[in-house]
Amino acid sequence: MSSSGPSLPPSQARLAALNRLKAKEKFAGAGKTTTGAVNAVAGSSRNGAAQKQQGQGGQSTQYVNKQSAQPASARNMVEQQKQQEEPLKRNPGLGKYFEYDLSKLHNSRGGFLTEDDADDGRIKSVIEMAREKERQRQMIMEGEEPAIFADTSPRCRECRSLEIDNQFQKVFSINVCKSCKEKFPEKYSLLTKTECKEDYLLTDPELRDEDLLPHLLRPNPYASTYSNMMLFMREQVEKVAWDKWGGEEGLDKEWERREKFKKRKREEKFEQGLRDLRKRTRNNQYQRRQEAQHVHEFEAVEEATDEDGGTRSIQRCFGCGAEQEVEVW
Repeated sequence: MSSSGPSLPPSQARLAALNRLKAKEKFAGAGKTTTGAVNAVAGSSRNGAAQKQQGQGGQSTQYVNKQSAQPASARNMVEQQKQQEEPLKRNPGLGKYFEYDLSKLHNSRGGFLTEDDADDGRIKSVIEMAREKERQRQMIMEGEEPAIFADTSPRCRECRSLEIDNQFQKVFSINVCKSCKEKFPEKYSLLTKTECKEDYLLTDPELRDEDLLPHLLRPNPYASTYSNMMLFMREQVEKVAWDKWGGEEGLDKEWERREKFKKRKREEKFEQGLRDLRKRTRNNQYQRRQEAQHVHEFEAVEEATDEDGGTRSIQRCFGCGAEQEVEVW
């Protein structure tokens, strides 16, 4: 017996049919998850009953719980895991933005550096990279290899060795190896600017002229804030000093003349100090004598009686009490 009811329009009937099919698919998917759990429980119960029957037949039976550790509602557990794995929904109120995982970003230095700057999985800083570049440049400058052909390569001027000091060659234009540089300190030792001024009597403009005297700059060992040291090669300094003073004898004569001049200046300064001291001493003595000189200030004339019974007129000083006899007219 069929029940009669109002008929639906074709569009609504189609929508109702689609909703009915979606509901069936949803219940069918949920039924699969619950069916697995029910089958596991049923299987464990059947295994328990069979073990009980075997025990009743005379065989030793151990009752073991063989149910799998699953939650009562496997469907809810799966849905919860899916919800945890899904990313957070985008908030449309924040506008357009891009999400970046900063832990996976790599600094490519703007794409201009092609070499890999990672050292043991750590990104080098800009300061470390600059220091490394400076060390490499210094190593290239100091460790230059000789030319391919031994005949055309520069040799040491003392021992004819190929292992010359490149720093001396570039700064002082002298081909000498490091062993000969230490072996002949009277030629290749380095002098500071102060030593050149005091020992060889060279002026500051002469020492700053790189065409006349090339120099090597080194950091000041006393403090990093001081200006760099200027180091000169002894042989070149002696050559300029000999040309200026006419040889070693002329330099010695000039040094003796300057020492005598300094000595005379010191003596003159000492004598001038003595004269100033004597002058100050004389002034002090004269002032003390002036202060020690006393001028009498007498009182009015008084009549005094002497031992003979006579009278005489005297005046007495206010300060020292000195008396003098006066005649009154």
